[in-house]
Amino acid sequence: MKRSFSGSPLKARTGGSSESNECLSGMGSFGAASRVSVTRPNADSGVQLEIPLDVVEEILLNLPAHQVVRVCRLVCPEWKELVDSAAHWRERCRREGIQPCDASRPPVDWCQFYILNKNRRNLIKNPKAEAGLQGWEIAGNGDACWLTEENRKPFPENTVTRCFVSFNGLCLKRQLIDLQKEGYSAAFMDQLQPDIKISDWYTTNTHYKNLYQVNMQLLDEEMQAITSYHPYKMFLEGDNYPWCEITHVFRNYGPGVRFIRFTHGGLGKQTPRGHNGIRLTNSSVEICPAAERRTSRMEDGT
Repeated sequence: MKRSFSGSPLKARTGGSSESNECLSGMGSFGAASRVSVTRPNADSGVQLEIPLDVVEEILLNLPAHQVVRVCRLVCPEWKELVDSAAHWRERCRREGIQPCDASRPPVDWCQFYILNKNRRNLIKNPKAEAGLQGWEIAGNGDACWLTEENRKPFPENTVTRCFVSFNGLCLKRQLIDLQKEGYSAAFMDQLQPDIKISDWYTTNTHYKNLYQVNMQLLDEEMQAITSYHPYKMFLEGDNYPWCEITHVFRNYGPGVRFIRFTHGGLGKQTPRGHNGIRLTNSSVEICPAAERRTSRMEDGT
């Protein structure tokens, strides 16, 4: 027997709630009246729609996820059950080609997996020096060892126009990312262990030799390092030194990751011109729940 939905009547005279109408706006694409039956119990009771559940599910799958969660889920118990089902979110992932990084660790919560993947973002605050030094903890020689300025050489992306510039001596700055506060629960991180992709851009703008260094750490709740990435220190020299990107992807790091500490900077030579050290910009830390298609660009990984 064909499943059908017969929920609370949608009143034709009042037009129903705008949220319900918005949720049902895609029904016209199903065409044939035999697939959506309309009954009129009496002249005063308005119009009650009886819709097969498989049709309702197809409608929901073709609506934006935020609309399904915030609006359609509230229409009636039957729709709530559909939206809350793992099958709905697994099907969304299948249709959009969203799969876990490790097929042997499928998500426990497919809704959370889908939404966090769609809302993937850079967790570094003020990565392009657009807000001065805001968001960064200064180490090394203190606040006086960093300033921000317009890029003196073109950056590969024209949206990146500013950078951080180190002063003379050892200059470091860092950020501590609290994954729980960013929406990544302990259960999600431990069970799924999503890839953590980190990148940084650096250059120099002087003929003096400068040192660049970066240290990326995954920390437990006691701020102890579970794993880290700190490549060999790199010496840069030359006015024509291009912008370079360093990337690393943490994989299969095990349970317990609660924080990420990102530290970078370098050592510059004392010169009469002052700020002639390392230039940094467009730093990035991203949690990547879903597998990515391989690209030609080389990346480090563990």
